[in-house]
Amino acid sequence: MRDRDETGRARNARPRDAYGRPLPHGAPGEPTMPDDLELPPPEALDEAQRLLDADRPFHAHEVLEAVWKAAPDPERELWRGLAQVAVGITHLRRGNPRGAKALLSRAADRLEPYAAQPPYEIDAPGIIRTARALAERPEATTDPIHLNLTRTRA
Repeated sequence: MRDRDETGRARNARPRDAYGRPLPHGAPGEPTMPDDLELPPPEALDEAQRLLDADRPFHAHEVLEAVWKAAPDPERELWRGLAQVAVGITHLRRGNPRGAKALLSRAADRLEPYAAQPPYEIDAPGIIRTARALAERPEATTDPIHLNLTRTRA
């Protein structure tokens, strides 16, 4: 049975490991993002980058997903693609190369329309290159993954 909030909405109160896998109730886990997270895009990019740098791609995905769900229509697919890159990296870390390849390929395709003029200094071309390279050989990826979300970090 899933945990529910006071309105009856499904919530998952189980603790999670660094890669977002559920742990038994009561086990120590990694802090997760609040369900009502609201960050402006530049702050969300900074937080997601911090989490990616700490090898916590699942948690970076949560940040990017929150922006995706609140983004205006012209940016929704950009944020969805960024969230999918983080999920693809999560699959790599969990040892699921098939899932990683699918998500990373889908994310790169979704980001392509933003490559020429991405907002917020997002390094869409660099992210697309990295996602496609990881998707090409997901089973060979065990080293740290360096992904810069913005050109200011590139």
